[in-house]
Amino acid sequence: MPDSRAALFEQRPAELEVILPEPDHCFRWYEHDYPYALARWNHHPEFEIHLIRQGSGKLVAGDYIGAFGAGHVALIGPDLPHDWIGDVAPGEYLEGRDVVLQFDGAAILALRGTLPELGELQQLFECARRGLEFTGSTALQAARLLEEIGPAQGLERLILFLQLINTLMKAPAQDVHMLASAYYTPTLDARSSERINKAFDYLLTELTGDVRLSVIAQRLEMSEPGFSRFFKRITGHGFIDLMRKLRVQRACRLLLQTEMLVTDICFEVGYENLSNFNRHFRIEMAQTPSEYRRAAAMTLFNRSGTPPSLPFAKAH
Repeated sequence: MPDSRAALFEQRPAELEVILPEPDHCFRWYEHDYPYALARWNHHPEFEIHLIRQGSGKLVAGDYIGAFGAGHVALIGPDLPHDWIGDVAPGEYLEGRDVVLQFDGAAILALRGTLPELGELQQLFECARRGLEFTGSTALQAARLLEEIGPAQGLERLILFLQLINTLMKAPAQDVHMLASAYYTPTLDARSSERINKAFDYLLTELTGDVRLSVIAQRLEMSEPGFSRFFKRITGHGFIDLMRKLRVQRACRLLLQTEMLVTDICFEVGYENLSNFNRHFRIEMAQTPSEYRRAAAMTLFNRSGTPPSLPFAKAH
């Protein structure tokens, strides 16, 4: 797996994405390849429904970092910084990796006076401010509707959009996963953005090597305690904790996608001894690397059952 910043975790200061309304549609739908200029750490006041058609990588949404793969569907709320960083080799190019739908949720809720049924979306939209990932049958149905919206026009396009929103609203609880923590609030000024950018540059460049908090603190002309407090306040993660999470997530990807020995994976992701690797892996995943690999294999044969209702969905 490449170590380059672009391929692993292209963390930049959250940039405002300006979304221009389309003259003949009430929402914006588009698809794009990866890498792509707009596929970056960004935020915007619109809601975003995002589908990954192919490839894998890491979703960063606020202070959340988690893996994604083909079929991933997420709903990102207003001004929640986000980025889908793909695991791609140098020169690799994924055509049509993403389908993106962006809409003004406030404008939709403003129509409740004449269309009171739209009021049912209030709780879904509130939950989406932390970001929501959808899995299972909900993700499959949402992906299908997102694909159908692309070529549709006029009233048919609007109907499909409402069906999509209704699908997400009525998703069973097992299919819905909150992303950012409840206390997360993005508060980056220009100076903080510059510092965080440099910190991520260093972390990701040296992720599989000897990462030292003292080095990056010195580069930023900050004391170590001062940098630690700053990094935690901005990202929601301790610097060393985030390094551990990224290394373990890389290890998980190798455990799932390769037949490498656990010992080899240990060194591949930056650990110097197996004991330390196993200890950190257990902290993050609550099991050993070998147990994780076996459990992942077993889930391929045990995906069944009817999920319960989602908390904000009405009982029927």
